[in-house]
Amino acid sequence: MYYLYVRVVKARDLPINPLTASCDPYVEVKLGNYKGKTQHFEKRTYAEWKQVFAFSKEKIQSTVLEVYVKDKDMIARDDYLGKVVFDMNEVPTRVPPDSPLAPQWYRLEDRKGERKIKGEIMLAVWMGTQADEAFSEAWHSDAATVHGEGVFSVRSKVYVSPKLWYLRVNVIEAHDVEAQDKSQLPQVFVKAQLGIQILKTKQSPTKTTNPLWNEDLVFVAAEPFEEQLVLTLENKASSKEEIVGRIVLPLHVFEKRLDHRPVLSRWFNLEQFGFGLLEGERRMELKFSTRIHLRACLEGGYHVLDESTMYISDQRPTARQLWKKPIGILEIGILSAQGLQGMKTKDGKKSTDAYCVAKYGQKWVRTRTILESFNPKWNEQYTWEVYDPCTVVTLGVFDNCHLGATEQAGGGKDSRIGKVRIRLSTLETDRIYTHSYPLLVLQPSGLKKTGELQLAFRFTCLSLANMIYLYSQPLLPKMHYLHPLTINQLDSLRYQAMNIVAVRLGRAEPPLRKEVVEYMLDVDSHMWSMRRSKANFFRIVSLFSGVISMSKWLGDVCHWKNPITSILVHVLFFILVCFPELILPTIFLYMFLIGIWNFRSRPRHPPHMDPKLSWAEAVQPDELDEEFDSFPSSKPQDVTKMRYDRLRSVAGRIQTVVGDIATQGERFQALLSWRDPRASCLFVVFCLIVAVALYVTPFKIVILGTGLFLLRHPRFRSKMPSVPSSFFRRLPARSDGML
Repeated sequence: MYYLYVRVVKARDLPINPLTASCDPYVEVKLGNYKGKTQHFEKRTYAEWKQVFAFSKEKIQSTVLEVYVKDKDMIARDDYLGKVVFDMNEVPTRVPPDSPLAPQWYRLEDRKGERKIKGEIMLAVWMGTQADEAFSEAWHSDAATVHGEGVFSVRSKVYVSPKLWYLRVNVIEAHDVEAQDKSQLPQVFVKAQLGIQILKTKQSPTKTTNPLWNEDLVFVAAEPFEEQLVLTLENKASSKEEIVGRIVLPLHVFEKRLDHRPVLSRWFNLEQFGFGLLEGERRMELKFSTRIHLRACLEGGYHVLDESTMYISDQRPTARQLWKKPIGILEIGILSAQGLQGMKTKDGKKSTDAYCVAKYGQKWVRTRTILESFNPKWNEQYTWEVYDPCTVVTLGVFDNCHLGATEQAGGGKDSRIGKVRIRLSTLETDRIYTHSYPLLVLQPSGLKKTGELQLAFRFTCLSLANMIYLYSQPLLPKMHYLHPLTINQLDSLRYQAMNIVAVRLGRAEPPLRKEVVEYMLDVDSHMWSMRRSKANFFRIVSLFSGVISMSKWLGDVCHWKNPITSILVHVLFFILVCFPELILPTIFLYMFLIGIWNFRSRPRHPPHMDPKLSWAEAVQPDELDEEFDSFPSSKPQDVTKMRYDRLRSVAGRIQTVVGDIATQGERFQALLSWRDPRASCLFVVFCLIVAVALYVTPFKIVILGTGLFLLRHPRFRSKMPSVPSSFFRRLPARSDGML
């Protein structure tokens, strides 16, 4: 996409207004119906702006570019100081990596352009593309209606997530703990706080002045370390919790650990509470202090999860020393969107101010905002280093609701238009993909297609050997397996990491807002949803569909539905029994042939959001309303009661299935547990007879006889249950002992 760039550097020797005896200059750049203005300076004949204006070539309707220098007048009309006129046909073209065009001094002309007047302005005018380094900071004609702080929110920017660490605090013990009530021994616990994260140890099991815990508390910390770790020792008194000691520790005092080597423990003196009322007690405080024993470190060998492991985009550990070389380069061209829906109402009509956000690894990118367009064109290209092919890049399209006057109309939050995920392992290397992805968003009213996103991307492999080697390596750094965190810890830490990333990116300029970050990171993916539960259930059904189809085929073979197939299976079975060494090679050869056959029908494009797989097309309105409900619920009592009863019904069915599985397992245990003495006696005698028979009978004969029995003709079959099945169903289970 080509743009006309106008760089306004500075002006000098400007004339002074004789009425005001001063000059308050500013520059106005005019191209057809588009006007851009610099800020004005008060009482200066020399001014420096260093501002760039960009005009889209597609929307240029004039053959002349006019640059005016004017004198700002607060009361009357602004005075004309001079102008410079450029013929559009004479503007040079510059394409990077050419060096920037050098600005030149131009003498100002009068209104008619017939003679030169006092004053000069330094300008550079050229035709370039969006790859120009001046593009990101330029004033755009597309956003000419945006003023004030809204100007910053329409520009394209690159963001970097903060560097996250796990802070592990092992609270070992405390010595010389004194309660405020000297007549009772304290029974204390430790409360640790880092920012908004609060964790507590268990209460000491006994009342003692030297309690022992040896518990790990794990937090998420972000560089630069702004928060401090606050430890308080609290005593569980009869009616309340009283603080008996406190200490504030900056995070830089803790060691950074890159592996599982032990960290040295340290003693810390706590600030006393309940002392210091009298001067004598202050002297006592200096001599006596409660001490706490800690082993704390910043873990650099873990990857701090700030997104779901299903859509993870980065697996590197925190410490840069442990990073390996990249194995590829990902290039994404965010081209355009088509058919976007109106997301807000402005001046009585629907409008959309769309921008796109892409996230991969620690790098976030945000395109510029295209104002009032249902078919925005960005044509912006970004590049990422790839360290693991089994990762996902996420792109989301949003409606900008922070453009000054339109901020109130948008409700203060950027609206979701849709999201696209691309798994890099599904891409062929060094191939350019150009594809349109549907933008789907789930709303309380149902599934809605809000448009399409046009992308071009390429995954370039730098080292094929390293990439193939990665497929044999663990998904996460080794510390996750040597000293694993619990599931509850991972869920809690992931939520805290998401909050930290959202807060830090929200402090950038322009901010990447919290609702955008949460949508990109799927912050609510762990919440209950009837729709997701159904989708996951049918995914399991689909997963076992192959096994079910195979069992049906074997049933048809056993019942001789197709005699020719049954005869061929008998022949194959005889061959495998006679030559058992062919079984494994045959299985692997069969899988190889299936893989080669399926190669012809391999997917040509990466998969997109599937509404059928997500069970979004057949979802009930009340289920959607429940999914979008807040936590805790904000719905009326009768609605909450109805949903609770429905959840109890679903849980009851799951409970029944789990109970049936437990019953079958307990029946297997009952074979030899002698809960049913007659059944156990029969089974033991049967095992003895089978053992003797197998000792004297060749194994091939046993397999052959068993196979022929299972494949026997329907004429030799009975519709009644088999003897082993009837025997198994009669075995006792522990269900009769449950209340």
